Amino acid sequence: MKTIIFVCLGNICRSPMAEMMMRDLVAQRDLNQVIEVESRATSTYEIGNSPHPGAIAELRKENIPLVPHSAKQISQTDFDSAALIIGMDQQNISDLKAMAPEADRDKIHLAYEIMNKQKVIEDPWYDHKFDRTFHQLSEVLPLWLDQLSK
Repeated sequence: MKTIIFVCLGNICRSPMAEMMMRDLVAQRDLNQVIEVESRATSTYEIGNSPHPGAIAELRKENIPLVPHSAKQISQTDFDSAALIIGMDQQNISDLKAMAPEADRDKIHLAYEIMNKQKVIEDPWYDHKFDRTFHQLSEVLPLWLDQLSK
């Protein structure tokens, strides 16, 4: 089983959206027995909280199946078990690399890196543009799944 973990600051907007969208893609490709999808936070700000209502509304609008979720911070166990750790922006990447054991740092990637871009998945917490976040994630998630399923 390969595990991919999506990470943002609080684990209530971008990373749970990515998790639920990727779980849907994994199911569509019948890869549930091979790929596990999780999401985490770099911070402790939102630990235990549900996804942002705007994230839930956007996922519902796009017919993405929702899964129970409460925000969790990434742990040493997560670094060890993950095949890939995908951060949403440069600050996430910096924080993850500072937190990760040296042996696990090569698992950490910026979401748009799969497209050879330094672009970020913008945080909708500030401007409530959850549709933009959905669109951005829709660009990169199928590519990460292709790479992980090789």
